[in-house]
Order: sequence, then structure tokens, then C-alpha cells
Amino acid sequence: MRGPPSVPLSRRAATATALACLLCLTLPGVVPEAAAQTAPADAFPKPDRPVAEIVAPLWSSERERDAADEYGQVARALGIRPGETVADIGAGSGYYTVRLARSVGPGGRVVANDVTPAYLEGLRTRLRGESLDNVQVVEGEPHDPKLAPGSLDAAVLVHMYHEIAQPFGLLWHLAAAMRPGGRIGIVDADDIPSRHGTPPALLRCELSAVGYRETGFARLKDGLSYVAVFEAPAPEARPAPAAIRSCRDEATRAGKRPR
Repeated sequence: MRGPPSVPLSRRAATATALACLLCLTLPGVVPEAAAQTAPADAFPKPDRPVAEIVAPLWSSERERDAADEYGQVARALGIRPGETVADIGAGSGYYTVRLARSVGPGGRVVANDVTPAYLEGLRTRLRGESLDNVQVVEGEPHDPKLAPGSLDAAVLVHMYHEIAQPFGLLWHLAAAMRPGGRIGIVDADDIPSRHGTPPALLRCELSAVGYRETGFARLKDGLSYVAVFEAPAPEARPAPAAIRSCRDEATRAGKRPR
């Protein structure tokens, strides 16, 4: 007796993939890998805390920052190496961008990212003057830095996390841009967001909500700031945007800290 006609392997594989994607779509909190790259801003919860205004492209003078070895402390904490691709999120005037470009060398690449066009134009002028050809300038959005998937070994966010209008969306999209084991270094003042800082407990809560894992923490020599290092989740391991919960309790405690 002749059995049913065999199904071509390619068709069986396609059917299995379709069923797997359908299963992912029906399970809460699971992001289908094929659709894991982007989501609109309104898909994410808003932070339960103030968002500080973007006031300047420069935190303090570069001479003062160099004297305090700010960049050196952060680069060592993040383990920046020659040949890597690193993003400077919120690049501003380019203090970290130009130093990262020298650290990764001609075999590496730096992506300078910001949401303020005027800052990016000034940065382009600076890069031309310093003859740095391993830097790419990219304009992002508050919820999405617009970076290529799987393109980064590391990223830094320096004295700007408290200014991100949609931190959950930005972190979610940034994870998709990271290579496996990608590191995120966040530098901020240990203060409430309305005073241009982020308490470490609030920072940990918000990054944990998107699936990031803290791997390092150190106080900087200025006595006011810290660098926190996190490992980004794999894109398919991120929570679905609707499953992310804001950090109401930590935000409330942050708002009550003495000023």
C-alpha cells in the first residue's frame, strides 16, 4: 500500500517556523525573533519619574574631565579594546566619541548617536578637524537609537540617562544592536532625575525591567558620579514591550531623597 506523498523538507521547515512564530505571538511576554527589532514609542510604558531637560552638549570642561581621568575610569570599567565597535549614545560635543575612536583604533569603529541635530552637526565639524575617519554619526529618536542590529560590542551613555524621554524603548532597541555579550556602561550622578542624576537603585530597576544584567559598578573619583556596567539581553530574550513594567516604587523613593 502506498503511503501519503512526502512533504518537501523546505516546506516542512517553513511550516514549523510559521507554527513557532504563531506560538510566540500567543504567549504573553515573548518576542518573536523575526519581529524583535523595532517597536513604536507608544508600545512602551512611560517612566514613573521626571525626565530632565537636555540643557547642554557638554557635562563639564574636557580639561577637568581629563584631569580626573574620567574617560580612563569608564573605559577600563567597560573593558574597551582595540578593534571593537562602540556606540556613544547621547554623544553631545563628542568628549567620549573622540577618545573612544582612539581607543578602538583604525580597526575599530565608533557610532556617535544623539537626538539633537545641532549637537550632531557640531560633532561632524569636530571630527573633520581631528581627522577621525572611524566614526559614524547617527541621529536617533528618544525611544530608538536607530542602530544596525547586532553591530555593537559596547555602548556608553554618559550623564544623559536621566534625560531619556523613553528609557524602556531606548534600552529595548539598544539591546537589538548589541552583539552577544554586549556591554552597556552608564555614567550618571547619584542624584534625583530633576537634579540631573539617576539613583543607582532606580537605574538597576529600569534596566532589569528590559532584561539587562548588572556586571559591574564603581564610584568615579569625582565623588559625585558612578559607572554601572550591564550585559544586554539577547534580542529574543527581551520582554515584549507591553510586558515591561515601570519602576514606580523606586521612582517614588528617588523623588523623596533629600535635595
